[in-house]
Amino acid sequence: MRTQTAINMWGLDTAAWNADLDAGTITFTNDEKGLVVTAPMQVVGTYNTEDGTWLWGWDHPSVSEPFGEHARRVRDFGERYGLNALTTRKIEASTADAWGFTALACHLGGGQGGYSGPDGPALVFMTYGAVTIRKKDQLSGNN
Repeated sequence: MRTQTAINMWGLDTAAWNADLDAGTITFTNDEKGLVVTAPMQVVGTYNTEDGTWLWGWDHPSVSEPFGEHARRVRDFGERYGLNALTTRKIEASTADAWGFTALACHLGGGQGGYSGPDGPALVFMTYGAVTIRKKDQLSGNN
Protein backbone atom coordinates (compact mmCIF):
# COMPACT_ATOMS: atom_id res chain seq x y z
CA MET A 1 0.00 0.00 0.00
CA ARG A 2 2.74 2.48 0.92
CA THR A 3 4.68 1.65 -2.23
CA GLN A 4 1.61 2.21 -4.38
CA THR A 5 1.03 5.56 -2.65
CA ALA A 6 4.63 6.58 -3.41
CA ILE A 7 4.17 5.53 -7.04
CA ASN A 8 0.96 7.54 -7.35
CA MET A 9 2.12 10.60 -5.43
CA TRP A 10 5.68 11.14 -6.63
CA GLY A 11 6.45 8.46 -9.18
CA LEU A 12 8.70 6.12 -7.20
CA ASP A 13 8.54 3.57 -10.03
CA THR A 14 9.95 5.95 -12.68
CA ALA A 15 12.26 8.14 -10.58
CA ALA A 16 16.03 8.06 -10.80
CA TRP A 17 17.65 7.38 -7.45
CA ASN A 18 20.87 8.25 -5.70
CA ALA A 19 21.89 7.00 -2.28
CA ASP A 20 24.42 8.93 -0.21
CA LEU A 21 25.90 6.33 2.14
CA ASP A 22 27.87 8.99 4.02
CA ALA A 23 24.82 11.13 4.80
CA GLY A 24 22.34 8.24 5.01
CA THR A 25 19.93 9.78 2.53
CA ILE A 26 18.26 8.69 -0.66
CA THR A 27 17.14 11.10 -3.34
CA PHE A 28 14.57 10.25 -6.00
CA THR A 29 14.34 12.56 -9.02
CA ASN A 30 11.26 12.29 -11.19
CA ASP A 31 11.74 14.46 -14.28
CA GLU A 32 8.28 13.59 -15.61
CA LYS A 33 6.60 15.00 -12.49
CA GLY A 34 9.28 17.64 -11.91
CA LEU A 35 9.86 16.43 -8.35
CA VAL A 36 12.84 15.73 -6.13
CA VAL A 37 12.14 13.55 -3.11
CA THR A 38 14.65 13.06 -0.30
CA ALA A 39 14.46 10.81 2.73
CA PRO A 40 16.66 9.25 5.38
CA MET A 41 17.55 5.71 4.40
CA GLN A 42 18.84 2.47 5.79
CA VAL A 43 20.53 -0.34 3.87
CA VAL A 44 18.87 -3.67 4.57
CA GLY A 45 21.24 -5.63 2.35
CA THR A 46 22.38 -6.41 -1.15
CA TYR A 47 21.29 -9.14 -3.51
CA ASN A 48 23.94 -10.42 -5.92
CA THR A 49 22.17 -11.20 -9.20
CA GLU A 50 25.13 -13.24 -10.47
CA ASP A 51 25.27 -15.84 -7.70
CA GLY A 52 21.87 -15.48 -6.00
CA THR A 53 23.22 -14.46 -2.61
CA TRP A 54 22.04 -11.94 -0.03
CA LEU A 55 24.48 -9.98 2.16
CA TRP A 56 22.94 -8.32 5.21
CA GLY A 57 23.44 -4.58 5.81
CA TRP A 58 24.30 -5.23 9.45
CA ASP A 59 27.66 -6.67 8.35
CA HIS A 60 28.18 -5.13 4.91
CA PRO A 61 31.58 -3.51 4.26
CA SER A 62 29.98 -0.55 2.44
CA VAL A 63 27.37 0.22 5.12
CA SER A 64 28.40 2.33 8.10
CA GLU A 65 26.89 1.37 11.45
CA PRO A 66 24.21 4.11 11.67
CA PHE A 67 22.73 3.11 8.31
CA GLY A 68 22.45 -0.61 9.09
CA GLU A 69 20.12 -0.11 12.08
CA HIS A 70 17.00 -1.53 10.39
CA ALA A 71 18.99 -4.57 9.26
CA ARG A 72 20.22 -5.08 12.86
CA ARG A 73 16.63 -5.01 14.06
CA VAL A 74 15.88 -7.87 11.66
CA ARG A 75 18.94 -9.76 12.95
CA ASP A 76 17.76 -9.23 16.55
CA PHE A 77 14.29 -10.48 15.58
CA GLY A 78 15.90 -13.53 13.95
CA GLU A 79 17.96 -14.23 17.07
CA ARG A 80 14.86 -13.97 19.24
CA TYR A 81 12.94 -16.48 17.10
CA GLY A 82 15.78 -18.74 15.91
CA LEU A 83 15.54 -17.75 12.23
CA ASN A 84 18.92 -18.51 10.64
CA ALA A 85 18.21 -16.65 7.39
CA LEU A 86 17.97 -13.44 9.42
CA THR A 87 21.11 -14.04 11.48
CA THR A 88 23.54 -15.45 8.90
CA ARG A 89 25.70 -12.76 7.27
CA LYS A 90 25.47 -14.12 3.70
CA ILE A 91 22.91 -16.61 2.42
CA GLU A 92 21.49 -18.01 -0.80
CA ALA A 93 18.23 -16.18 -1.47
CA SER A 94 15.84 -14.98 -4.14
CA THR A 95 14.71 -11.46 -4.96
CA ALA A 96 11.37 -12.39 -3.35
CA ASP A 97 13.31 -13.21 -0.15
CA ALA A 98 15.13 -9.87 -0.41
CA TRP A 99 11.81 -8.01 -0.63
CA GLY A 100 10.52 -9.97 2.35
CA PHE A 101 13.61 -9.02 4.36
CA THR A 102 13.13 -5.39 3.33
CA ALA A 103 9.45 -5.39 4.31
CA LEU A 104 10.34 -6.84 7.72
CA ALA A 105 13.10 -4.23 8.20
CA CYS A 106 10.68 -1.46 7.24
CA HIS A 107 8.12 -2.73 9.75
CA LEU A 108 10.60 -3.26 12.60
CA GLY A 109 12.38 0.03 11.93
CA GLY A 110 9.28 2.17 11.45
CA GLY A 111 10.17 3.07 7.86
CA GLN A 112 7.87 4.63 5.31
CA GLY A 113 8.74 2.24 2.50
CA GLY A 114 11.25 0.00 0.81
CA TYR A 115 13.20 0.43 -2.39
CA SER A 116 15.62 -1.57 -4.48
CA GLY A 117 18.07 -0.06 -6.93
CA PRO A 118 20.82 -1.55 -9.09
CA ASP A 119 24.50 -1.14 -8.30
CA GLY A 120 26.46 -3.11 -10.87
CA PRO A 121 25.51 -6.81 -10.57
CA ALA A 122 23.92 -6.18 -7.17
CA LEU A 123 20.55 -4.85 -6.13
CA VAL A 124 20.68 -2.64 -3.05
CA PHE A 125 17.62 -3.06 -0.83
CA MET A 126 16.83 -0.09 1.39
CA THR A 127 14.17 1.31 3.66
CA TYR A 128 13.41 4.99 3.71
CA GLY A 129 11.86 7.29 6.27
CA ALA A 130 9.73 10.42 6.06
CA VAL A 131 10.06 12.03 2.65
CA THR A 132 10.55 15.67 1.72
CA ILE A 133 9.04 16.52 -1.66
CA ARG A 134 10.09 19.59 -3.64
CA LYS A 135 9.58 20.84 -7.16
CA LYS A 136 12.82 20.67 -9.14
CA ASP A 137 12.69 24.42 -9.83
CA GLN A 138 12.68 25.13 -6.06
CA LEU A 139 16.14 23.61 -5.67
CA SER A 140 18.28 26.34 -7.19
CA GLY A 141 20.69 27.60 -4.58
CA ASN A 142 19.87 24.72 -2.21
CA ASN A 143 22.27 22.14 -3.66
